[in-house]
Amino acid sequence: MSNLFKVNNPATGEIIQEVKKHSAAEINQAIKNGHEYFKKWSKNNAHERSGLLRSWSKKITENKDEIARVMTLENGKPLKESLGEVDYAVSYIDWFAEEAKRLYGKTIPANTESKRIIVSRQPVGLVAAITPWNFPAAMMARKAAPALAAGCTFIIKPAAETPLTAIKFIELAHEAGIPEHAIQYVNGPGKEVGKLFTSSEYIRKITFTGSTPVGKTLIKNSADTIKHVSMELGGHAPLIVAEDADIDFAVQQTIGTKFRNAGQTCVCANRILVHENITDIFTEKFVSEVKKLKVGNGLEEGIDIGPIINAKGFDKIVSHIDDAVEKGAEILVGNEYDVDNEREIYFVHPTVLKNVYSDMAIMHEETFGPVAPIVSFKHIDDAVEIANSTPYGLAAYFFTNDYRTGSYLHDNLDFGIVGWNDGGPSAAHAPFGGMKESGLGREGGQEGIEPYLETKYMSIGNL
Repeated sequence: MSNLFKVNNPATGEIIQEVKKHSAAEINQAIKNGHEYFKKWSKNNAHERSGLLRSWSKKITENKDEIARVMTLENGKPLKESLGEVDYAVSYIDWFAEEAKRLYGKTIPANTESKRIIVSRQPVGLVAAITPWNFPAAMMARKAAPALAAGCTFIIKPAAETPLTAIKFIELAHEAGIPEHAIQYVNGPGKEVGKLFTSSEYIRKITFTGSTPVGKTLIKNSADTIKHVSMELGGHAPLIVAEDADIDFAVQQTIGTKFRNAGQTCVCANRILVHENITDIFTEKFVSEVKKLKVGNGLEEGIDIGPIINAKGFDKIVSHIDDAVEKGAEILVGNEYDVDNEREIYFVHPTVLKNVYSDMAIMHEETFGPVAPIVSFKHIDDAVEIANSTPYGLAAYFFTNDYRTGSYLHDNLDFGIVGWNDGGPSAAHAPFGGMKESGLGREGGQEGIEPYLETKYMSIGNL
């Protein structure tokens, strides 16, 4: 059996590169190496770790064009999006390079004159990460950067569809001076590597971005060794357009959040809820803009929508559209496909549906594709009820110029990330994460380094 696996370009079907698949013995050795090196890496002072992270950031920026091209080749997203993702990934490294120097402890007033209580922070240990294919740079950086900043060692299993971006990032980390055993990668089947990670006594934390079912399995399997876990899981984001919204602005923002990476993001708008008095005008303007989007190979100039990553993703998108149409939805634009099953090429043209109702699968399941269902609502509390009628709670968006409506929506939407007149709220300096079955913990912001730290307090007596 070959120890190599192929990485394909989803836009052309061509093989980009063959990558080594690591054996269980090799993965366990890498885990052991990371565990043992933690003793040394964790003793580096915060300013040293900060400087190394800044050097890594500089290396990535110097190689930005090459990384973006690799990302588009293996992922399919338009090159302009890949370039933007490299910048986004670097922003996390830069942010946590600074946070490394702000891991403050504190002194607590004691309840007796003869004692002093001191609280300190220390890294949890070796961190194992499992990242998805849709953002191969950003998802890796916002886990590795806080781990290294905190003094943890780090090992990652990137997605089999897109390992090359993460491998390049780690090679550059080593070039920047971050030691080999401080940051490593392994490749292999997700289930097998996941079991090795969760069962290892050396790994003290698992951080994962991906589907909710896989996240639940990782949490269960981490219980035997009581690992720390951070989970950024599935989403099913609503986007609410209130009656008083700036319609043109809302349309442009909806285009951006819905169709980025061909709708293959966990925070893209999956349910577009529009007040009944403006549904027709919003829909007309929205469809007009959707028709301008260009589908094709992400390396070509002017492309807005790249390919679907694989047949499984394509089949789910088609099933959602077919189910909606069978139950009465009307297709306003799209429902066109460019498919070559032999070469595993799957393009879905951006699709807009109206007359969408709650009994349709697209209203309950994350589509992960360029399909926009539009639903009318009469009262704002009806929109909130529809928005919250899901086990997921990652991201939500709403558009209104009325502060009372905005405050009401903020208070009543059960989502960890909320964009008010903002279709792109993600930022390295803000906490990213979800409620309910969309995950545990936060990435980014001051909160983003907390999951990589233990709190220790010492009571000094007999003073």
